[in-house]
Amino acid sequence: MAALPTDPGTDPGADSDASIGTLVAGIHQDITRLVRGELELAKAELRESAGRAGAGAGMLGAAAFLALLAVVLISIALAYGLVALGLHPGWAFLIVAVFYLIVAAILVLLGRRRFEQIQGPERAKRAAARVGQALRHDTET
Repeated sequence: MAALPTDPGTDPGADSDASIGTLVAGIHQDITRLVRGELELAKAELRESAGRAGAGAGMLGAAAFLALLAVVLISIALAYGLVALGLHPGWAFLIVAVFYLIVAAILVLLGRRRFEQIQGPERAKRAAARVGQALRHDTET
């Protein structure tokens, strides 16, 4: 017995076209749902990671603040140590300050040298140039 079309007003050839269109539409919907699901999963994972990163950044910030306080207290202790050795307090604190200025100058020089070594995204520039050349070549032909 032959299969009857679902809609009695259509011919069998139109039904196969409609079912191909229906299949393509179904595939499109499935792919769309899959992509949206993957995006939602990625968003959820990023939210969790962002929360952990925020907590970690807060802890690092607190540690940096405490380290800064320790540097200040150690500097004062160092200056008073120089006072205990017989230096005038003004000279002792000046020596400690000059020491930190020398350390800062060394760090500036090292940092500047590192910045001078930065070249930029060379591979990305070359890839962009190749894409540009390919596009120009395609439009010329």
